[in-house]
Amino acid sequence: MSSTTPWPPPEALLLDFGGVIMLTRKTEGGLHAAVGAVADRLARSGHHLPLEELARSLQAGRTALKLWKNAASRRRAPRELTPAEIVGDFLAADLPTGPRELLLSESAWLLDLLTTTISAHTVRPGIRELLTAAEHRQIPVAVVSNAHSGASHRCLLTAHGLAGQIAVQIYSDEVGVRKPNPAILHLATDALGARPERCWYVGDTLDRDVVAARRADIGTVLLTRSQHTDDPPFAVREQPDAVYPDPRVLLATFQAATADTSTASTRQPSHLPLIRPALEPARGRAALLIDHGGVISTSRPDPAAVRGLAADLAGLLSSPAAPMSPRAALSLITAARRQEKRLKQQRDSEVSPAEFWVELVGEQLTVRQRALLRAEAGELTYRLGLLKSRRTLREGVLELLTTCRDRGMPVAVVSNTVSGRAVRAICTAHGLDELIGAYLCSDEFGARKPAAAIVEAALDAVAADPGESWFLGDKPAKDGAAATAAGIAHRVLVRGGSTPEHDLQAAVQTGLATAVVDTPGDLRDLLLTESSLLPV
Repeated sequence: MSSTTPWPPPEALLLDFGGVIMLTRKTEGGLHAAVGAVADRLARSGHHLPLEELARSLQAGRTALKLWKNAASRRRAPRELTPAEIVGDFLAADLPTGPRELLLSESAWLLDLLTTTISAHTVRPGIRELLTAAEHRQIPVAVVSNAHSGASHRCLLTAHGLAGQIAVQIYSDEVGVRKPNPAILHLATDALGARPERCWYVGDTLDRDVVAARRADIGTVLLTRSQHTDDPPFAVREQPDAVYPDPRVLLATFQAATADTSTASTRQPSHLPLIRPALEPARGRAALLIDHGGVISTSRPDPAAVRGLAADLAGLLSSPAAPMSPRAALSLITAARRQEKRLKQQRDSEVSPAEFWVELVGEQLTVRQRALLRAEAGELTYRLGLLKSRRTLREGVLELLTTCRDRGMPVAVVSNTVSGRAVRAICTAHGLDELIGAYLCSDEFGARKPAAAIVEAALDAVAADPGESWFLGDKPAKDGAAATAAGIAHRVLVRGGSTPEHDLQAAVQTGLATAVVDTPGDLRDLLLTESSLLPV
């Protein structure tokens, strides 16, 4: 079809990621590198699996996952698998319980690793020019992509200098539905305030992209040819309006259609509880389970950083018809955080990113603004988790974790948090990540302390015996209670957090704690006295 076909000018341009913005190709040695990184991660927690076994498991899981994705493309409104489902039911399904539990706790890390290591990503010719042309014509652009690691896609777009020209990024793993479910495209049109019938959608597959666009009543449906275009997994009834060899020809079509405009001015599926296998028999090994906030680091509010986030939020949500000031955005965040605190006191699960940003922050906002918040909820939660407080590493933590490593005692962080991703980033910034075998974070696990399940999962992840292990926390009613319920023998509370001294002492008297220390470093002396647990 001619590159000058007069398609109507779009109100918004919706682009797929792989096959449109980026081309992917298998990296030579990529799977081997990924397997090595997984083996290193497992070894930190005492799991030593042959590389061949890990490679077979990952490759079998990837093959099975591809079959699932092809089958899902036939469904009317498929949901996306959660990261834990992908890892637990596909990539690590046949691994022993301990390694499987550890990889479940690191699902996001594993999926990012596979996305960025096994394949190389290059920007397709013509995409930069297309984004610039859309920006010049004030036509907003959305990325709408099936992805198992939207976070890695965001990083790739930033690294290639493209993120600033994209109004909103919508990834299936972040919003819970995948193409050909039309809801993911409706979320994009809502976020951009555009009518579906006046939008262009550009993909590269028939079974996912074209079918999703037709079901969503997108006005113009186009493909840029990739290795997936001409080989759908099954016969597809719907067809695109045109297929172009690459984005350079699409650019010419876009320029022709918009020549006279260049100067113009759903709910996410409920959280599915993880089905986890029963613990294997105790292995007789000690581990250190450690809380994050108040134990690894202390925090103090950082109002300036939160104001900066509020300014960015105002920029995201503003439009000429409905401007929003940074002060108004800050008020929305502040009120939502108060509501979040009340909700967390009433239940044993975290407030999800979508619930916080869409239901609490966006309660009184427009459909468009709520759609934008839904698309960016995960990223906004991560940024809020990083920015709301300034973190200071507590005295002796580095020495404590180093001693554990040197004595063969694995460490697991067990944290109630709204962003496990932020907890990992903070620990990495403190130089601790290489000393930590596993992270069990409530937002990812689905339950929060004082539930024993999150502590039991941490024990399983590092192959440890609760009767020989230690828990270091600062809150009796959460850390002490969870550790007690999970059978942890040594339950130590540290001063310097938010718990008053009399409550710490009461925890010892009632048996929730076995000791109280002044600093995390003081626990090192206690550990060293238990020489039978710490072989050199």
